[in-house]
Amino acid sequence: MNKPDYKALVGQLRALTEGVPHFTANTANAAALVFSSLDRINWAGFYFMEDGKLVLNAFQGKPACIEIEVGRGVCGMAVQEDKLQLVADVHKFPGHISCDPDSRSEIVIPIHKDGKVFGVLDIDSPYTDRFTGYDAEGLSEFVKEFERII
Repeated sequence: MNKPDYKALVGQLRALTEGVPHFTANTANAAALVFSSLDRINWAGFYFMEDGKLVLNAFQGKPACIEIEVGRGVCGMAVQEDKLQLVADVHKFPGHISCDPDSRSEIVIPIHKDGKVFGVLDIDSPYTDRFTGYDAEGLSEFVKEFERII
């Protein structure tokens, strides 16, 4: 597995979104950028808060769950705890929501706007233990750059 160059990924996101005032286009390009840049993943995308729950937004991969309650599953727990979730085996995660039975590991990073959780970046892999502390650190920087455009 190649180690992602997250600094370059952040730079690519900046280049794609700089001066672009279209939220949907920026979000779609951000999801595509993550999906096409990381090895051994099968889903990458965004959920944003709407009426007290997470609602599916731009993504790459198989069709996904549309609404997720706060506190439910890996994404809902990331919002409830306002904390990055790195799960080695989703089938061992209490309350895991199986949108794609092929997914085995997951990383979810909260996205903030105006000091509140606005949504999450969710990335799944068909391999257990796919994500590391290196990924958590790099993807957190990616999310910080994404927060600049929302």
